[in-house]
Amino acid sequence: MGLDMRPLGKPKPGFETRFKEIMQIVQGKEKQELTFFDKLKGKKILSKEELLEEWFANQVQSYVTIKAPRVGYDQIANDWIKERYNESDKLLSEEDFLNEYNGFYVIELSQEPDAVPIYRAMGQDENVFRGQFLADCLDLIGEDLVYEAWETKFAEDALDYGNRLMDIASKIAKENNLEHLKDEKYPPENADQNSMESKLHIIFSLAKWLIYYGRNGHGYEADF
Repeated sequence: MGLDMRPLGKPKPGFETRFKEIMQIVQGKEKQELTFFDKLKGKKILSKEELLEEWFANQVQSYVTIKAPRVGYDQIANDWIKERYNESDKLLSEEDFLNEYNGFYVIELSQEPDAVPIYRAMGQDENVFRGQFLADCLDLIGEDLVYEAWETKFAEDALDYGNRLMDIASKIAKENNLEHLKDEKYPPENADQNSMESKLHIIFSLAKWLIYYGRNGHGYEADF
């Protein structure tokens, strides 16, 4: 299957500590259970389902942070969904088709370039980074930095990881006159996938992705 790096939602103000506690318990990293105090019923141990319900209810999703246009709210998203309808088998009327997607966030139309990667995961949201590409970069940055991507991280750790990847990629690029790769969205044309150019572009892309989400309060889930 390989590694996919999925942006986590970020906790709403005041929910930061609880957000981390719930996630660590659900992942099995913490043994203690979370409770809440009800004035009538007293202390109650929450089930995993109740914890997840609370967790999702108190976070902001990444597609909101990246200001993804929304069907039924933004013209660019309305135009996009109409194009999808024209390409469909038209089993539904256009009105019913548009109603079905009303409120849908079109991630790929976000104007935040670092948030929507070129190295995408198949079958996932468009802002999920296909981290498996980083495995091709072992010879450039070493096992520790590569395999760290397989660790789910909260925002501050994602930002730190992104900065470290950026530092080493910038150093290698400067030594090899490849600094232009940092600002290029698409992979270098006609470059072999095993070339330094291709590998540096992957590292720069992931570093920028991590830095964007980390700075904006989002960590990521390592899915493999």
